[in-house]
Amino acid sequence: MIKTYLSKTSIFKTFAAVCIFGISISGCTSKKKTPMETTDITENELTMLVGTYTSGTSKGIYSYRFNEEDGTATPLSETEVENSSYLVPSADGKFVYAVSEFNNTQAAANAFAFNKEKGTLQLLNSQQTGGEDPCYIIASGNNVITANYSGGSISVFPIAKDGSLLPASDIIQFKGTGVDKERQEKPHLHCVRITPDGKYLFADDLGTDQIHKFIINPAANAENKEAFLKEGSPAAFKVKAGSGPRHLTFSPNGHYAYLINELSGTVIAFEYKDGDLKEIQTIAADTVNAQGSADIHISPDGKFLYASNRLKADGIAIFNIHPDNGMLSKAGYQLTGIHPRNFIITPNGKYLLVACRDSNVIQVYERDADTGLLTDVQQDIKVDKPVCIKFVP
Repeated sequence: MIKTYLSKTSIFKTFAAVCIFGISISGCTSKKKTPMETTDITENELTMLVGTYTSGTSKGIYSYRFNEEDGTATPLSETEVENSSYLVPSADGKFVYAVSEFNNTQAAANAFAFNKEKGTLQLLNSQQTGGEDPCYIIASGNNVITANYSGGSISVFPIAKDGSLLPASDIIQFKGTGVDKERQEKPHLHCVRITPDGKYLFADDLGTDQIHKFIINPAANAENKEAFLKEGSPAAFKVKAGSGPRHLTFSPNGHYAYLINELSGTVIAFEYKDGDLKEIQTIAADTVNAQGSADIHISPDGKFLYASNRLKADGIAIFNIHPDNGMLSKAGYQLTGIHPRNFIITPNGKYLLVACRDSNVIQVYERDADTGLLTDVQQDIKVDKPVCIKFVP
């Protein structure tokens, strides 16, 4: 595998394709949905952000107040930003970073100042990713990183002191193919995750059946211009050919990692220690060969793992996690709405929310803490083409 590192000078100029709630940018406007009577956050309430595709009636990013005790949601505001298919709040909740997923020069990372009490976003700036179809974004220290699906790359953006994004300091381009000639014709980066110890970044490559490994330089920032990422050793971990790695998650204790594979529909369990992954198990999440597995998360207590499947038998596979060795066993399966691309579990573990893109709804399920099984509480949140849900700390 060959990697090419592009410098800042090769990045396109900053552009803005985003319109913010309450103000007008380039002739675009947005309007607030029915507000809460008060914007004060009370006990048991979370501020929730929802990213969407905007090919239909959706405006972009929606904010809500979600009560993690009774499962109800109240809309706060909406912000116009095209194809905001993935987003992430900063660790302090003062900023939000969101992709604009396009397969052309509109592909961007957007920075917003965020008012958590009111749920409003104010655009700071946008930077082109230099890689098509950014579909995942994380914030780590002084940097934001995107995974660019069609571009076969990841992009690193230093964060300025005001929370805005500087032009990409690195675009790491990958090479290679997989055995599936239609879906693995080139690298397809789908997820970037920081390891629990904070020392490494893993990048899932659906196109080449690899998890790329990088060493993090925590001192890297806009002032010293040091590289944030350095190729690790080994440079990548291979998984079974035709798997199609998509999303990766870590156990709360940091000892295990779990990978959902889009094409094979399997979950691979790994032991994790100091940057190394040791495969210990492969188990089916998709048993109907739909080749559309998507997201993966673990309950806060570390007892259950959930993985979403699309295209056939749309739903959530549920697994027990053995406390002594991290191994998985099937606990159940919950059918959902159409195309459950992304889902999230509330911090208290009581609810699991599923973004069903093609049903235009976020479904709210109550979790059984003992069995891990899910019950639809009929508190649907209606929004066009939801594909990403995040709670703001």
